[in-house]
Amino acid sequence: MQPEKIVLSDCSNKTTDKVFEEADIILSINEADVKFRKGIKMILADKIINERKKNGWSQEELADMLDVSRQSVSKWESAQSVPDLQKILKMAEVFGVSTDYLLKDEMEPETNGITPYYEKSDSYSPLRKVTMEEASEYISLRKEILPKVGLGVFLCITCPVVLILLAGLQSANILGIGENVTVAIGLLVLFAQIGTAVWIFISKGGMLGKYDFLENEAFDTEYGVDGMARERMASSEPYNRRALTTGVLLCVLGCVPLVIASVLGAPSVVIVGMVDLLLLAVGCAVYMFISICGVHSSYKILLQTDDYTYENKKKNKKFEPLSRIYWLAIVVIFLAVSFITGRWDLTWIIWAVSGVLFALIRVIGESLINTKD
Repeated sequence: MQPEKIVLSDCSNKTTDKVFEEADIILSINEADVKFRKGIKMILADKIINERKKNGWSQEELADMLDVSRQSVSKWESAQSVPDLQKILKMAEVFGVSTDYLLKDEMEPETNGITPYYEKSDSYSPLRKVTMEEASEYISLRKEILPKVGLGVFLCITCPVVLILLAGLQSANILGIGENVTVAIGLLVLFAQIGTAVWIFISKGGMLGKYDFLENEAFDTEYGVDGMARERMASSEPYNRRALTTGVLLCVLGCVPLVIASVLGAPSVVIVGMVDLLLLAVGCAVYMFISICGVHSSYKILLQTDDYTYENKKKNKKFEPLSRIYWLAIVVIFLAVSFITGRWDLTWIIWAVSGVLFALIRVIGESLINTKD
């Protein structure tokens, strides 16, 4: 039904104040109509998200049921567009709720007598519901903990910097101390940084333990949580983009001085300094990825989008044991090779090669899983 058109009546016999009063009334009515329509879009968007997650469906799965594209479902859930009447009726049937529930600001669904899809399955078990208080606490904890975890990772990445620098200075006869003393000081700093990092991981990592299910399982959210997460994610997007761009540039440009020094045949002490500079650049980049981009990903975790959809969580569960075994083996190999050869200034390359190799293994594994599915 089209909204009734309201026009100004003949103004010839009215005072100026009366004309402006009528204009204000018309503007208020039009403004109220816009707010009403916007409210309907937001209510419907939240309801679609909540019901889809309650069923444990991805946007692609819901789109298949409704014979639409995934992009259409994404636009409905972000309130960029509204489904037509036929799709709303179909959604009510799929979700097993009434159309009134989808369109009105009601906290509990009124079923329309049709059994929802998730109740037709014998294997269905109700999803855990995340309340607004839990979501807020989770975000606050991530903001508090991730910068400290980022510092721990920074310490791990840069732990051989002092050892490499002292070894380079000693080989160039710049230091007036013996080789054994130089190695001892370097190792002392290295293990001090690793010990500090491990303490950070153990002391801070456990604080988020009760929210591990958010990254590993499908869950439902209380009404309003998704809207809050979307709003905060939008406000943090500029900071996330800057941190991501700066971090990538640091990783890429950090290699440039080392390459130039090697090509120009610079003295070994200069090359050693460039290696340290590269490690520091990578350490700073990773710190930003964890402390800033990690907080931004908290909102994606609550919204179960991108890397945190139910399908991706299932893939991560399959890779988790392999990941732990792989990195534990790399730690053992790194320490064994470093102690046997005594070349701590070179064995850091093991971590770079291991990272690239792990990414390759992950891609191959995901391809095999997708083929099997």
